[in-house]
Amino acid sequence: MTTHTEPKPFRNHELTEISDPSGVRYERKSVFDRDGNVVEGLHTVWITLSNPKQFNSYTTDMVKQVILSFRRASNERDVVAVVFTGEGTRAFCTGGNTEEYAEYYAGSPDDYLAYMRLFNDMVTAILHCDKPVICRVNGMRIAGGQEIGMACDFTVTSDLAVFGQAGPRHGSAPDGGSTDFLPLFVGVERGMQSCTLCETWTSYQSKEYGLVSEVVPVLEVDGKVVRNPLVVTDRWMEDGEVVYGLPKTGEELAAGKQLLRSGTVNLAHLDDAVNGLITKLLYTMPGCTRKTIESVRKHKLAHWDRNRETNRSWLGLNMMTEAVAGFRAFNEGPKGNREVDFIELRRRLAGGERWTPEFIEELIPHPEPVAAGTEG
Repeated sequence: MTTHTEPKPFRNHELTEISDPSGVRYERKSVFDRDGNVVEGLHTVWITLSNPKQFNSYTTDMVKQVILSFRRASNERDVVAVVFTGEGTRAFCTGGNTEEYAEYYAGSPDDYLAYMRLFNDMVTAILHCDKPVICRVNGMRIAGGQEIGMACDFTVTSDLAVFGQAGPRHGSAPDGGSTDFLPLFVGVERGMQSCTLCETWTSYQSKEYGLVSEVVPVLEVDGKVVRNPLVVTDRWMEDGEVVYGLPKTGEELAAGKQLLRSGTVNLAHLDDAVNGLITKLLYTMPGCTRKTIESVRKHKLAHWDRNRETNRSWLGLNMMTEAVAGFRAFNEGPKGNREVDFIELRRRLAGGERWTPEFIEELIPHPEPVAAGTEG
């Protein structure tokens, strides 16, 4: 005769509690079966970067909260998957908070080294999560946002989103994951293009390159869902050139902008696609799925674990030179002029100038002074 004993209370495996949740939201949401019904007793966790005024760029405190959130989600026994996303319709994440970089970390390599320890731990927390991780891209996924997005297992994106890097244009190198992960996703040539030239890809290009799993139209015009009107999506080849997914130009672009302004963004369509993917994951063996995900992640981890510490050291030292100029230019420069004069920088370095505070100050664009007697 089998006897049943009362289950023992679960142990709490959290390192610490999140005392101030501002900046990152942790929410438990419903899971749906194949018929669209709520599944009782099971959930998904949504971790949301909540800094929309700064395009969901992450501050030091937000990085710590993301780490704790992924660890907490790993330990939740009733969670099927984790959704990592951003607030609003403009950005998933545009990377590190350049205001904090410029005003606190610039010129402080040891402090930035400590910060990069946290950043590395954030990427590792995603790669070590015991649940499948879906990056829900609701807008721009740029720079460090691209890096933490690629650490996820799946990407489901709004077709209005763009993807890319920013490091070499703003005083850094994309060594927080992009130089490790991008070649695995898109190949060495395209990875090199993205990392060095900092040109963005549309969501349709990113799907074609293998960077994302699914692209979802989210723009509604006159009650109908339409594809991104700023991007070529109605033809594949033109005069022998592949044009599908490329940004429109000229009159087509002007017409697309007008159509975009006339519509509204409804991310419920994106959420339906995300929930659909979670439903597919629901109908798999949890242990086998976890092991499969861990095995596929090893290809990312092999590069990440080999390079992250030396990259962290270099990024810290870089906060004495190009990063100071680049982040301060972005933070202090006027709209439309937030980069250093690259040609002047190269000429002066070629002439033997040193990275003195005066040299850095002269590289940073500043707003034109308002003439006396005129209104600003």
